[in-house]
Amino acid sequence: MNENTFDEELFEDLKINCQKCFGFCCVALYFSASDGFPNNKNAGKPCLNLQADFSCSIHKDLRKKGLKGCTTYDCFGAGQKVAQITYAGHNWRENPELSDKMYEVFLIMRQLHEMLWYLKQAFSIQTNEKIKNKINNLITETEDITKSAPDLLMTLDIEVHRDNVNTLLRQTSEFIRAKALSNRKTNLKRKKTIAGRLDCIGADLKKINLKGADLRGAFLIAADLRGNDMSYADLIGADLRDADIRGANLKDSLFITQSQINSAKGDSSTILPKSIVRPASW
Repeated sequence: MNENTFDEELFEDLKINCQKCFGFCCVALYFSASDGFPNNKNAGKPCLNLQADFSCSIHKDLRKKGLKGCTTYDCFGAGQKVAQITYAGHNWRENPELSDKMYEVFLIMRQLHEMLWYLKQAFSIQTNEKIKNKINNLITETEDITKSAPDLLMTLDIEVHRDNVNTLLRQTSEFIRAKALSNRKTNLKRKKTIAGRLDCIGADLKKINLKGADLRGAFLIAADLRGNDMSYADLIGADLRDADIRGANLKDSLFITQSQINSAKGDSSTILPKSIVRPASW
């Protein structure tokens, strides 16, 4: 993302604030060993480390205790929205009869906030005024939806809304990447795919030209991306778990999220967008 167009206020409501949440991610989600947890946990069951005040008893030692998944997860600010606005400060412990509905609303809100994150990135970089206006209108529409009552949120056809969002994200990606490539091509087409997603698991990509590459949904698990310039590469939905991005330039990468960066291996030389916080674990 071009830093000259970055507006921090655009993303303020999409940053996590656990102090204003009721531990929704610690209870509503399913935990599995394959996602960085020591044991499986059923959705709707509170984590054993969740305290009465909704804080985590081992927050400072999550990775040491084998809960890496907790340190990579990001709700895009959906937790505090549901806790403080949708349910006006009423929590699931005091209102157990509403708990299942609260969890479902949280999962819906998380998806909407993720869409807002992408839409606001697209708005920040899109220079085609016609498309930019459509993005702005969809941001407003999505924000209005997030303010709906729980019952209305639960009747939302979120897949239809996601399709509308994806159309504009793809248009923006193609527009920006075409400018970045300018007759140059990446050499990723020979890579195999898994269910239509680029398979770069464990691949050495240090010398591969990824500038402006279409890496949507790519499996980049444990890939070696050290020192790579990934400017304007579309990373929406890419799996960066344990990818080595030390020294890589992701400052202008498209549609990157905090969760993706949290799951990767970087260092002080990794160049990140202003919208992303450098993980403490690095």
